[in-house]
Amino acid sequence: MELTELTAVSPLDGRYAAKLAALRPIMSEWGYMQRRVRVELAWFEALSDAGFAEFAPLSAAARAHLRQMVEHFSPADGAAIKQIEKTTNHDVKAVEYWIKARFSGQPELERAAEFVHFACTSEDINNTSHALQLKDGRDAALLPALDSVLARLRELAHTHAAAPMLSRTHGQTASPTTVGKELAVTVARLRAARAQVAGVKLLGKMNGAVGNFNAHLSAWPGFDWEAFSRRVIETPAPAGLGLTFQPYSIQIEPHDYMAELFDAVARANTILIDLARDIWGYISLGYFRQKLKAGEIGSSTMPHKVNPIDFENAEGNLGLSNALLRHLAEKLPVSRWQRDLTDSTVLRNMGVALGHALLAHQSLLAGLDKLELNEAALRADLDSAWEVLAEPIQTVMRRFGVPGAYEKLKQATRGQQVTREALHALIEGLDIPLAEKTRLLALTPASYIGKAPELARRV
Repeated sequence: MELTELTAVSPLDGRYAAKLAALRPIMSEWGYMQRRVRVELAWFEALSDAGFAEFAPLSAAARAHLRQMVEHFSPADGAAIKQIEKTTNHDVKAVEYWIKARFSGQPELERAAEFVHFACTSEDINNTSHALQLKDGRDAALLPALDSVLARLRELAHTHAAAPMLSRTHGQTASPTTVGKELAVTVARLRAARAQVAGVKLLGKMNGAVGNFNAHLSAWPGFDWEAFSRRVIETPAPAGLGLTFQPYSIQIEPHDYMAELFDAVARANTILIDLARDIWGYISLGYFRQKLKAGEIGSSTMPHKVNPIDFENAEGNLGLSNALLRHLAEKLPVSRWQRDLTDSTVLRNMGVALGHALLAHQSLLAGLDKLELNEAALRADLDSAWEVLAEPIQTVMRRFGVPGAYEKLKQATRGQQVTREALHALIEGLDIPLAEKTRLLALTPASYIGKAPELARRV
């Protein structure tokens, strides 16, 4: 059967393929290959500048040819590498052979061809390529998507900063807040999580088969290979890789930074799951309506329905993303002795984990853009919850030393239908200053919102 969007096993490459176009050049097999070529050639070019008599500095023309190999790396080039791999049964060696084949017709590069993959183990190429994938996936796809969600939430928080809303702690009526302030809480949480994702240093090692520069020193014993490796890894592109040097490793980079990154992404996902569920609930309560779209169907049998599918899709994809991210974070830092291969196949699913998160971000944005505040429903809820004013009344009573303040309000309100009239009668009978009585009598559930508008506007 031909592979199409309809026949793909993964919905990321099937149903949702168009939505992940930005991630595909980064986290796909092709993206991995392209970064392997980039790493190999960065190492090769740096070797030419190391001062070895056996490898003179490359000419400008040769360097330009190397840049072209990276910048113009095509799907056909990736297919050619896969064809070589059918013989080698080794993906990194296939990349090496492809590079050497591309030196054909370039005498200067042909003479230096044995310096391709010089003293490297496959993991020197793989770990840095994975780090480059994560760098580009994070910086070019994940963070911009989070920023879009943050910007929309902040806009909504400001727009609805003063819109009063009944809180529901433990699912029960509680002290009022505002719609904007509750969204501001998510903005503040998500902003902190986003900073954690952005702040993870992406590490790379290029130190040979078991991390000791054994092969390197066998060729040039007096050369400072560690400093050289650090320069290649930390020098910004295009001359280097723009990563952070990892000085201690087994055959593989230990992947602790990956666990840190995946945990940080999962934390952001969890905050967004909380948001998706809350918005779903507010839609159910009628606090929000969803803008209608011509031709769209909510239910195949109930014509009246407009289902909150964007928030449901977001929650589902965030959960899938977290399941994968948690496995990645738990598994990758564990390797038997100096190396086993269990990380290899797992690492190929990094893009799947990030892909589900990106899908969720798009769903959330679509859902947030459909929301319309139903102020009538919010007012009706508040107007039927005068019991929430028991809190300020008993607090003022305590200020003025009225004995048993909490207990009196508990007796008057708990388990009962509390009315405005009943509360006002209670206030009138209090032994507190007249100005305070007047202030309490003016209070309504909709006006008892504390600093909520200020907090919402400040975020």
